[in-house]
Formats: sequence, structure tokens, C-alpha cells
Amino acid sequence: MRTIIEPFRIKSTESIHLTTPEARAAALKRAHYNVFLLDAKDCCIDLLTDSGTGAMSTAQWAAMMLGDESYAGSRSWKRFEATVKEITGFAHVLPTHQGRAAEGILSETLVKPGSVIPNNSHFDTTRANIEYVGGKALNLLCPEGLSTQDQSPFKGNMDVAALKDCIAKHGPEKIPFCMLTVTNNTGGGQPVSIQNVREVKAVLRQHGIPLVIDACRFAENAFFIHERETGYADKPLLEIAREMFALADGATMSCKKDGLANIGGFLACNDDVWAEQFRNLLILREGFPTYGGLAGRDLEAIAVGLKEALELDYQVYRHATITYLSDHLTALGIPIVLPPGGHAVFLDAKRLAPHIPPSGYPGIGIVNALYLEGGVRSVELGSVMFAKKDAQGNEQPSPLELVRLAIPRRVYTQSHFDYLIEVLETVWRQRNRLPAYRIVWQPEFLRHFTCHFLPCEA
Repeated sequence: MRTIIEPFRIKSTESIHLTTPEARAAALKRAHYNVFLLDAKDCCIDLLTDSGTGAMSTAQWAAMMLGDESYAGSRSWKRFEATVKEITGFAHVLPTHQGRAAEGILSETLVKPGSVIPNNSHFDTTRANIEYVGGKALNLLCPEGLSTQDQSPFKGNMDVAALKDCIAKHGPEKIPFCMLTVTNNTGGGQPVSIQNVREVKAVLRQHGIPLVIDACRFAENAFFIHERETGYADKPLLEIAREMFALADGATMSCKKDGLANIGGFLACNDDVWAEQFRNLLILREGFPTYGGLAGRDLEAIAVGLKEALELDYQVYRHATITYLSDHLTALGIPIVLPPGGHAVFLDAKRLAPHIPPSGYPGIGIVNALYLEGGVRSVELGSVMFAKKDAQGNEQPSPLELVRLAIPRRVYTQSHFDYLIEVLETVWRQRNRLPAYRIVWQPEFLRHFTCHFLPCEA
């Protein structure tokens, strides 16, 4: 059949609060024009993130009833640990309450002032955790990844030549580990090929530098490999994931993405010394090593969800959803990152609102317009989130100005997407009237979460 249907039935629903334009304008003003500060009830279609916002399956809900809440050595921990080891092959697994906790433990343990951490593209919390302890987070994205219109199949790849230059410039002693983010969220949800992982690992092996995978969306990356990389079309997604993890020395994971859970994560590795260091800090920061800040029922839900994310039918449906949205936007002429990513459609804010310079944060103009027009909450991935300061303290814009429409897993139906397309079309037609914004207050780290904006004419 040509029509791809959802591989599930809906057994429970949640009501949506349909707001008026006047109510949305008032809500956005109260939130200082930062959609992170909106109340969720005031968002009709919430695409702020796909992290922890999905719908769990009946198997996950049933598993939660088996939750063993013992402080140490619970049955739920054993099931969680066994599942993670089955998928990743890592010797040591440490649960955390979410991915950024794993990043924090990794950074606080291994990163020193002056350390350099290369990545294809660091996401916001990864970069912040590295910089918080005095490290330098470097993005070494392949050149095609910087073009929103390049149709290369693996635009999330790391630039291997740039990695070699980085090691030569800084010295391997300054690089405690290298990271690969799969899929590459910052770069438009683009996948990383197995071949690129192999090439990166080969370079690192020559210098004794470990490789750590940011595995938040490992299952979606495995699906892209299945669909696009030669020799993988007949391999199960689990086998592809295992091959990818076998090339790494460790991984951080937010199970709020491809764990299909509402909370949770883990830090995993093969090195015994690393594991002991991680474990000591885990006890201090998160909890005992067999629960790591999670309830037993959460461990059970994740153990089921990690397997469900690797089901081919689920991934086919998930990607068909993204394709449905991206095809309609492309037909309307709305500029998006091509090819579309695995968990979101990314609007190209530079091309959608060319009259707004990076200093006026075009992504924020688009994000706020989508909310005002239809109650759609999205997120800017541009110079608010990723700008850096030079030696003189001047803000250097992000190379990409994007707006991410992150699709929660198993939540919205086709009619929701049709509504979303109407909202986007209306904003597209009014794009020349979108205002620039300025920041009037910001914190030191991760400013996009809580900073305050004003339209430039205000």
C-alpha cells in the first residue's frame, strides 16, 4: 500500500486548549517573548522539543506497574542494564535522570580547564557542560552540513580533515575525548554514517583519544543508515546500532528521545577507570548507581522504549510523518533544511526572513509569529542558542539560523499537521512584516531557556 499508517491505535486522549489570538499575544508578552516561558496549556501544538514529550505504549505503561523501587539492586535496574548492554555492548552502564546529567558527569570527571572537545556539532547542554568546567567545545561539521539545501545523505558527519587539524593544533593531550552526536540535532537532525564513525575512530585511535557518542537519537540514526548507506538495507536496526556503538568507547544518552520515555538517561563506557570515576560522581549528584535519580518504574519504561524505538515499522511511520510535513512546506516554497531530519523539520530562518540580520535573531521572529498565529510552539536554533563571543567579547553569530519544529513521538495526527501547515503558510505570506528582536536580559549560561526579548520597535 502507498499509504503509511500509524503502527498503533489510540487508547487515551488529552484535551488541547484552543486559544484566541488576543490571549496568545497577552501570554507571549507575559513570557517576555520567550516561548520557553509560556505555560504549556497555552500552546495548541507544542513542538518545542521531542524530549520527554512522546506518548508511551501500552507495553511501557504495563512495565511501569512492575517497577521495583528498591534503593539498591532492584529488578527494574537489572532489566534496564541488560537492555542497554544488549543494544550498546558497553561494559558499564550508569543510569541518570536525563541526558544532561550524563553530560555533566562526563565533563566534570574528564574535562579540565583548557581541554578541547571536538564534535560534529555540540548541542546546547553538551557545550554548556563542557564550558562550565573550563573546556572548549569545537564543532567540526562536514562542509555540506553548513548548506541547508545540499541533499547529501549524511550531512551530520564530522569533517575528518578538520579533526586531524584539530589534533595537530591542540595536541592529543588536550583532548580527553571526542564526541559524535547521532543524529546531529544542531545541524538539522542530519544523520551520521557508519563510514564516518569508522573514519573518525581511526583518526582518534592513532592518538589514543577515546570516542564518546551522544546517542539521544541513535535509533533514528540507525534507520537513516538502513535507508541510505550501502550494505545496510537488509540489516535489522538493532544490528546497525550495535555496529555503531562498537566503534565507540562510551556514550551519553537522553532516554527522553529514543528511549520513548518521559524522563531518564544513562552514561555508559568500557573503561574500568572511567566507570569508577563516573560512579563516584553519580552517587554524589544523582543517586545510588542502580537507580541514578530514577524511579524503578521509569527504568522499566525505558527498557521497553529502547527496544520499541528500534522497530522498523515505528521508524517508517516516524519518518513518513516528517516527510509529509516537509513535502508540503517545500511545495509552498517555504525554505527548510534539506533533506529533512529524523525528529524535526528545520525552517531556514535566514532565507525565510532575510530582512532580519543575525543580530536581530530572525529565528525568534519566526518562533513568535508561529505562536501568535496558531498557538504553535517551536524553538530557535540559531544565534540566540549558539552564538559565541570572540576575544574582545563581541557576539559572533551562529553559522546556521534555524527554527526547529520537533515532533513528539506518537502524539499528533495528520489533522494536527494539516493545521500546522496552514499556520506556517500564513506566517510565510506575512514574512516581510516579521520584526527583529533584541535581548534585554540574559543569564550567563544557556541563555535561550530564560532570557527576555523585546521586539526591536518596542
